[in-house]
Amino acid sequence: MNYRHVYHAGNFADVLKHLVLTLVITYLKRKPTPFRVIDTHAGAGLYHLGCIEAEKTGEWRSGIGRVLSAELPGDAAAVLAPYLDIIRGIDEDFGGTGPGEKRRGELLHYPGSPLIAARLLRAQDFLIANELHPDDCRALQHALGRFGNTKVMGIDGYVALKAVLPPKERRGVVLIDPPFEEPGELGRLLAGLREGVKRFQTGTFVMWHPIKDPRAISGFKRELAGLGLGKLMAVEFHVQAPDDVERLNGHGLVILNPPFTLGDDLKRVLPALVSILGAGDGAGFEITAL
Repeated sequence: MNYRHVYHAGNFADVLKHLVLTLVITYLKRKPTPFRVIDTHAGAGLYHLGCIEAEKTGEWRSGIGRVLSAELPGDAAAVLAPYLDIIRGIDEDFGGTGPGEKRRGELLHYPGSPLIAARLLRAQDFLIANELHPDDCRALQHALGRFGNTKVMGIDGYVALKAVLPPKERRGVVLIDPPFEEPGELGRLLAGLREGVKRFQTGTFVMWHPIKDPRAISGFKRELAGLGLGKLMAVEFHVQAPDDVERLNGHGLVILNPPFTLGDDLKRVLPALVSILGAGDGAGFEITAL
């Protein structure tokens, strides 16, 4: 995969991934005590949907673009509201169109996971956002520059995971969203989770993966279940049947120590997202306990 995220910002995978992150952070805010968000592969933070890279794929149009223009049923609208409020406000926050630019639909910018997290935090909470790619790391520093309760790092994501855990707050969520540019990423994801849990047993870990070959994902989930780490929820979302291992047929999230409300929230919203984002036969979702 070419996973400099600017090529894929706002696509169908971002919608569910960022919705889940929003739901987890919103749940953590139910208690007044502070928490920490750790984003190990944070990307650039903010993406211009009219830039050459985003226009090359146009993936946002069949992702967040469809969701914003859809008429959502009541239950789904309620679950999506905190996430969509951030998306709809991002152009106002970071300016409208620049010189010579033409607005494309309703949205000109899309926020990455660290910017979504930063927008959700209270004064007592803290975000560590790490991005190895030097250009994206500089862009991330700029995107988060207005938020005083954030720190940007620029090292390998799995090294960062060891370096920043456990958080002093002893509450929080860790997002591990690697680029999947090199073979063996699922194995590194497993190893990273093992190391992370040793340091932060009570934390919520959210791990993202693409779905091309379902057999590889089945093996990954079996290995996860065999780790005996605690409560694990696996969410898979397919936009089409997984009958071509060369294309991105869907994606998945594995959540360790999920909020008890997350499963019900996803059951309320995922049928609507399948209807909106599905691209062919085989579109659907599955939520399982590992």
